[in-house]
Amino acid sequence: MQDRDATPASTTLSFPPQGLAPTREQVLRHLQRASAVAERATLLGHHPFGAILVGPDQETVLMEQGNVDTVNHAEAVLARVAAMNFRPEYLWGCTLYTTVEPCCMCAGTAYWANIGRVVFGLTEARLLEATGSHAENPTMSVSSRYVFDHCQKPVELIGPVPEVEEAILAVQRAFWAGR
Repeated sequence: MQDRDATPASTTLSFPPQGLAPTREQVLRHLQRASAVAERATLLGHHPFGAILVGPDQETVLMEQGNVDTVNHAEAVLARVAAMNFRPEYLWGCTLYTTVEPCCMCAGTAYWANIGRVVFGLTEARLLEATGSHAENPTMSVSSRYVFDHCQKPVELIGPVPEVEEAILAVQRAFWAGR
């Protein structure tokens, strides 16, 4: 008699490693670029969040996306467009860099898009400290770590990155103080 809780070997998920790991210099450079995208978003009247997608070589920037609105966050829009334009196997080797830790919606979208690594500069908790309970930014207390820890695929999560936190916080504070 077969154990009902056992998963047959033929249905066990397996995923290759995410490819090259980014160097510290690459992490910092790409997070700075994502921050520039966030600042550009504010010039367009949007909230200060930015994301970029970097190819498996950890150098090639494939896409950039600023925040659009409260349901079209930078990371989610980027992940959806990436899923429409790249094969899942390719995206598994890519890295999504974002200024602030992805919310549960964005983490889930990156997961479903098959993006294998996510790097963020500032935690959602630090964002909340900087913005308070602003009506335009009702921060959730569900970490991206929690989301990824409950997935079947092992998405690698890197962050926060202390070297960029203050610069990202400065952009957030300046924007939200004027709202």
